[in-house]
Amino acid sequence: MRQYLDLVENVLENGVLKDNRTGTKTISCFAESYKVDLSEGFPLLTTKKVFFRSVILELLWYLRGEDHIRWLRDENDCHIWDAWAEEDGYVGPIYPVLWRRFPYLETESGKSYSGQNGQSQSDWRYKEFDQLGRAIELLKTNPNSRRIVVSTWHPGLLNEMSLPPCHIMYIFNVENDKLNCHLTQRSGDIALGIPFNLACYSALTMAVAQEVGLKPGTFAHTIVDAHIYENHIEGLKEQITRKPGKLPTLEIAKKPVDELTFDDFKLHDYNPQSVIRFPVAV
Repeated sequence: MRQYLDLVENVLENGVLKDNRTGTKTISCFAESYKVDLSEGFPLLTTKKVFFRSVILELLWYLRGEDHIRWLRDENDCHIWDAWAEEDGYVGPIYPVLWRRFPYLETESGKSYSGQNGQSQSDWRYKEFDQLGRAIELLKTNPNSRRIVVSTWHPGLLNEMSLPPCHIMYIFNVENDKLNCHLTQRSGDIALGIPFNLACYSALTMAVAQEVGLKPGTFAHTIVDAHIYENHIEGLKEQITRKPGKLPTLEIAKKPVDELTFDDFKLHDYNPQSVIRFPVAV
């Protein structure tokens, strides 16, 4: 996929050297963006092998609304989140919780807490909000809404999370009977994270589009801190010498998003070049 290789080349050429919490320096660019047309194929990189099974299992895990990785790790032998989990699998209120059970306070009158009406703490009650469920409902009932937003940035819960969310907000948009999705990412590991994020949110967009009776449109992605770790540079230099191949196609069973299983995703004609190994910075 040329858009990804252009991103890599730009950061390699123009990135600024920065320190970060992991101890491995990065070269970083501010506010990088790209778009892909989902009608041209499923954007799973062909210039290296991306592990499709892990991409889809991660998406299905997000849909489950859980605060642990036991379904991923123990039931499906998928270990992409092991490095950030506690021994019992707990990761806290990260993506699955914030997508499906976003916590908020409501007053006894039924109004969400605004902090302006002088209610005492005893007047509030804990509630959970299914952001993705609401987004799908809006796509069915008010597709021209500009408020079809799912946010995963909850400042009050950051200390409870194993890793603060990197992809912090996605917005659905409908145009010409096509479903578009824009993902905003505060921090993006170009070698390891971005290929997964690109494929995961594209699959989500395709699945949601099918449920609400639309065609897949454009996936757009903005990365605020787009970075390459120093120990990823040589691998990415090799990758940009490779010629992108034809994109595969993704077939998804005609089911509501909440009923999908791994077997409902069929990848066709994926012919990637060889794996490039990159170490994970934790």
